[in-house]
Amino acid sequence: MCDRAAKLYQQTSLPSYQTPELASDSLEELRIAVEELHVAEEELLQQNEELMITRAQLEAQTKRYQELFEFAPDSYLVTDTFGIIKEANRAAATMLHVPQQFLVSKPLINFIPYEERSIFRAKLQQLHNTHRLQEWEIRVSPRHSTELDAALTVDTIRDSEGNAVGWRWLMRDITARKQAEAKLRDIELQNLQLQETARIKSHFLAIMSHELRSPMNAIIGFSQLLLRSPYDRLSPQQQNMVQRILNSGRHLLRLIDDVLDFSRLEAGHLELQSEEFNLTELVSATTEEMHSLVEQKNLKLQLQLNLQNSLVVNDKHRLRQVLINLLSNAIKFTNVGSIQVDVWELSPERIAIAVQDTGIGIAQADLQDIFTEFRQANQTLVRQHGGTGLGLAITDRLVQMMHGLISVTSELGQGSTFQVEIPRRVSL
Repeated sequence: MCDRAAKLYQQTSLPSYQTPELASDSLEELRIAVEELHVAEEELLQQNEELMITRAQLEAQTKRYQELFEFAPDSYLVTDTFGIIKEANRAAATMLHVPQQFLVSKPLINFIPYEERSIFRAKLQQLHNTHRLQEWEIRVSPRHSTELDAALTVDTIRDSEGNAVGWRWLMRDITARKQAEAKLRDIELQNLQLQETARIKSHFLAIMSHELRSPMNAIIGFSQLLLRSPYDRLSPQQQNMVQRILNSGRHLLRLIDDVLDFSRLEAGHLELQSEEFNLTELVSATTEEMHSLVEQKNLKLQLQLNLQNSLVVNDKHRLRQVLINLLSNAIKFTNVGSIQVDVWELSPERIAIAVQDTGIGIAQADLQDIFTEFRQANQTLVRQHGGTGLGLAITDRLVQMMHGLISVTSELGQGSTFQVEIPRRVSL
């Protein structure tokens, strides 16, 4: 367009005799020049509008960045390479207990405890080489407030030429996390101490039980020998005394056996010895052994067997122990009435054994703790009848080892029913 204007100027400078011929050309050139000027003006206006839109977008992004920085939930700081604060958001001001306007120009090291400032300076020097620190944990000392634990993440700010001109700091209060970690460590330490205490206790119980069994076996053995002697060697009173020694010895031996079994179960040292045997014969023989105790209390003992196949694979000795524990409890807490033992097949591969009594029963509130060691439903009755409080706990654990289930239904004053369900073949 400038070329056209120069050409038009030259044409107007020509001699007058040439003017008529050039008039029409000059006017056309002028018209074209004006049109090009309008086009340029429109392009300029469009570029100006685009520039204004870009500027508005840039201002919106800057405002958005500033709002994100200002209202971020974590503490953000911007410092120069000497650690002097240039910018700080609200969270940082709240954490450090200093108004935002007073944080600017303050050295960040002012908020580090004296004993950790040498570490802080070393980290600042390190930043010149590493350019970034991730989750650096350090103590922070807010103004006129309690010290807190903080995790710092630091990034380098660079200019257009790539030179480091400052650092951007993310500060996160991790006091609650550190307290939780310390509490967890304390709990883990306590658990280790409890495990060690339990191990020592189990070891002690196992040793003491073995040490007690030897003299008790001797007491029982010599008592039996005395009772087998001709009656004329012992007076009736002496026989009665020896019988009491024998009964007390057997009772004490059962208690020792309970403690020994429980210590083995707790330590995981008790293992089942699987074999095939006749369940009908085992249950019949075991209930027969208990008849003398039943007769002493004038109770009735009934047995109902409903097995198509009596052969099972299990630990014969431990299954007998389960049955004796249930029968002993039933006899102990039944003063009037009867005790019934039922054995039947739940399915071809599963057997059920139930011991039902007409005794004192168990309150509903106590049923949940009935299989817990050293927890018994009625402590007054326990003192009257004796026992360690381990019988049902041992029974429960033995049944679990047999991959079975044990349950109880009872009402206070209406008796109790303990039911054991076990597989016909216990796989070990």
